[in-house]
Amino acid sequence: MSAAAIVIGASAGGVQALSAILGALPANYPLPVLVVIHIPPRKDNALIQLFGQKCALPVKEAEDKEPLVPGTIYFAPPDYHLLIETPDALALSADEPVNHSRPAIDVLFETAADVFGPALTAIVLTGANDDGARGLQLVGEAGGTTIVQDPASAEVATMPAAALAAAPGALVMDLQQIVTHLTSTSAR
Repeated sequence: MSAAAIVIGASAGGVQALSAILGALPANYPLPVLVVIHIPPRKDNALIQLFGQKCALPVKEAEDKEPLVPGTIYFAPPDYHLLIETPDALALSADEPVNHSRPAIDVLFETAADVFGPALTAIVLTGANDDGARGLQLVGEAGGTTIVQDPASAEVATMPAAALAAAPGALVMDLQQIVTHLTSTSAR
């Protein structure tokens, strides 16, 4: 089955890791990319402007009930969980934090696994907690592709290590290998 969407979770050290991955995706990349990075709950999200300058793809903050558009990078807004509602629509939630985080990686991964199943690729990057581990496990159980940043190459290895413990079958890659995997597997 060809991929339908990419979901990525990151925390401490995530801006640099995401820059290496998202900045390398070509302008004709065909899949939507949804990103949760743990950020403080403030109104202005500097990440959109930062990544908008680094990426060939359009970068935007996800909006509630927004259509999911191929070739677009969506960031979860500060203080909201990002969910996949249907294969064609996003949703936001102000539900309680998960793993002390809102947005939480697990919430995105779990809802994406429910909607896309084996057509989903989920990636856990650097971070200092275990958010994303349970979600990655569920993506794997749904038949999706699971990737974890090599803990040895992560700025903070805690989150990748927790993800590997929960989903031991995940592919372990450094950032360049992740880029190569994403660009080679997205070709239709």
